[in-house]
Amino acid sequence: MSKVRKQTWRFDHPIFLAATGTVVGPLESKGPLSGNFDKEYQHLNCGEKSWTEAERALMRRAIAFCLAKAGKSEGDIDLFLAGDLMDQTVTSNFLARENRIPFLGMFGACSSSMETLAAGAQLVDSGFADNVLCAVSSHNATAERQFRYPTEYGGPSKLTQTFTVTGAGATIVTKEPGKVRVKEATIGRVIDWGIDDASNLGTAMAPAAADTIWTHFQDTGRKPEDYDMVVTGDLSSVGSPILNELLLEKGLDITNVHQDCGTMIYTPDQPVNAGGSGCACSAVVTYGYLYNRLAEGSLKRVLVVATGALLNSATPKEKDTIPCIAHAVVLESAKEGQR
Repeated sequence: MSKVRKQTWRFDHPIFLAATGTVVGPLESKGPLSGNFDKEYQHLNCGEKSWTEAERALMRRAIAFCLAKAGKSEGDIDLFLAGDLMDQTVTSNFLARENRIPFLGMFGACSSSMETLAAGAQLVDSGFADNVLCAVSSHNATAERQFRYPTEYGGPSKLTQTFTVTGAGATIVTKEPGKVRVKEATIGRVIDWGIDDASNLGTAMAPAAADTIWTHFQDTGRKPEDYDMVVTGDLSSVGSPILNELLLEKGLDITNVHQDCGTMIYTPDQPVNAGGSGCACSAVVTYGYLYNRLAEGSLKRVLVVATGALLNSATPKEKDTIPCIAHAVVLESAKEGQR
């Protein structure tokens, strides 16, 4: 691995995604990206007796799909990197208890998808592992009760509020040739813009996304037109315009290539207010829709910038402001003609 200027890692060896696995819930299955996922549950409980067990089922199923498509077993995996939003990442911890793979639990809130992928690629590139399994999950009923209020309460929500995606995404990082290559990663800094409203996370996270994207382009010397898409994690319809404005103030215009996973996964008429959020938001869009487009070659190079609000259930009640972070990973099509 080579360090490029300040915050970007460039992997010295060809690093690939061997396969991906994606599972989503009922509302996500009715969104515009339906058909890009391996399993679409029609009931929020996913056939389980509690919301907590439902989220475990999501991650378990996503991992199973990923392993099967890669033609690998749990015994072929050197390390398991995973994260989620449940207290002390219990979904990831309990799955690690099942698969018995050496485990590193990782928490970057909703940025955990690219945090695990960046770390997995670095471990493979450095030779410390041959195959790294990366997975994240979120569930609307487990996250909403933890960070906002019980869904059964039925209280009104602000228009700035996002809707936690029910789903899980997994991938295997390896040096074995595959259809999608992991080229670089830009590790973000924690940015706090003074927002203390847990119902306005898009605004809180936009400066962190802008900081990482600006740094990535400064480090690499590339321009927005070098990418087919610059995809943020869950800034939603509220945070995305703020991101674009912050970058325009610096002279960087990504408006022609920018999309946000939180607005891609749902249609405007679905009851999600500002859009989607949660660890699974960027994961299922990246490992489902974007992976499929990169694998077929219709997309050549994508910058995925997963965003995370680093709060817990207590800090908003204490009026603490919300520190945020964004991690970026460059994914490229392995097909000929790649830029």
